[in-house]
This record gives sequence, structure tokens and C-alpha cells, in this order.
Amino acid sequence: MWIVRHGQSAGNVARDAAHAAGHSIIDIDVRDVDVPLSELGERQAEALGRWFAEMDEDHKPEIVLASPYIRARQTAKLICEAGGIAGEATTPLVDERLREREFGIFDRLTTLGIREKYPEQAEHRMLLGKFYHRPPGGESWADVILRLRSALDTISLHHADRRVLIVCHQVVVLCLRYILEEMDEAQVLAIDKEGDVVNCGLCEYEFEPDDAKLCVPKLVRYNFAAPLIEEATPVTSEPDAMVAAR
Repeated sequence: MWIVRHGQSAGNVARDAAHAAGHSIIDIDVRDVDVPLSELGERQAEALGRWFAEMDEDHKPEIVLASPYIRARQTAKLICEAGGIAGEATTPLVDERLREREFGIFDRLTTLGIREKYPEQAEHRMLLGKFYHRPPGGESWADVILRLRSALDTISLHHADRRVLIVCHQVVVLCLRYILEEMDEAQVLAIDKEGDVVNCGLCEYEFEPDDAKLCVPKLVRYNFAAPLIEEATPVTSEPDAMVAAR
């Protein structure tokens, strides 16, 4: 199984500009679900697709699952079109449970904007921690994990004997690691603190039987950016687009 964050998006660029200028609001005029890849994000997805394409046919992904958000669907489609998928599959399967974390009232706000507009929520988030804090109208990391457990059950039921590629979002990548590696809150937040998930970086798992003959996931690599570096494609890892404080 491979888990990939989408390529750099136009929202990532807007978020960086807002942060650099000290603005409270991220200047982007579309819904988070409709934020497309940037030109660089397209190049990153194509580079990753060509890296998969160089694999033997019996090692490539066979099934591609994607978040319904445009930037994730574009990334998945470009990987398929570059020949990165075994067989003739060119259409990723969309699963809404892989969508970005919903930010609720924090949508489009920078960290400064959250503190200015919702100081009580900012304080509550500080006390509770982002793993459990749920902004009004949005989701906590624990909420995301709940729906991802369901998605993994479906993958296990329908694609247990297939090589699967998942294209999703930064928090989703981390929450999938939390589930697959049976982490606790402190462990996953420590990984998050080390740095952002690379756009089009690979998180790869192998599934091998353990002593009880149960097939368990083994992390092979994480935040693997070599497919981009090999093609001299810039590596980016900006926080998610529509909110600075994820």
C-alpha cells in the first residue's frame, strides 16, 4: 500500500502568501474541495507517476483511491496517465472518507486570524490539543480517524489481494499512519511536529504475516521524495491550504 499527499495546490501558495504578509485570511475564492493543483503540483504528480511507471508491471499499484477534492483527484489522474498503474486503469476510484479534514469556522483563517476572530476557540484548542479539538462545524483529528477506520475496512474487504495507492491530504496521511501502526496521540503528534508531509511524497507499507499468521502492515518509507528529486522537481511541504493551524 502507498499513501500519497496530493501535489502542491493553489491553496498552498495562497496560504504561504497570507502567512508571509501577516494576514488573517487566506485569499482564495473557491471552496476547499475545489482548490486545484498549482502548475508545480501538476509537475510533481507527473514525476511521481513516471516513477511508478518504471516499476515492473507486477509491482505497480493496481487500484487507485482518491479523496473527492479536486487537487487529490488531479494528482491521482496524472499518476494514472503517466503509466503509474498496472493494466489499463486510468480512472481513480473516489472515496469521500479520504477527504481533507473539515475546518469549520476556521476555514480560510491563518493562525493569527483564528486568534483574532475566535480567541476562546484558540484558547480551547491550546488546552485540549488539536487531536481532540473540534472547531464548530469542523472535525478533530479523532473524527477523521473514525471515518478512515471505515475506509480501511472497505479496502480490506474489496481490495485485500491488490496493491493499493491512496491519494489524499496531509492530516489524512498522518491519521492513516496512526491507525496502521497502532499509535497513540503523543506518537502521531510527534511525527507531525517533525515536519509537514511532502507534496507527492510516498508513505509505503508492506503487509506480511506475523507469528500468528495475521497480515500486518510494516512501514517501508515515509515522506519519500526521491521520485521528485530524481527529476529535479521542486519538493514542497506547505501546510494544508485553507487553514494555517491544522
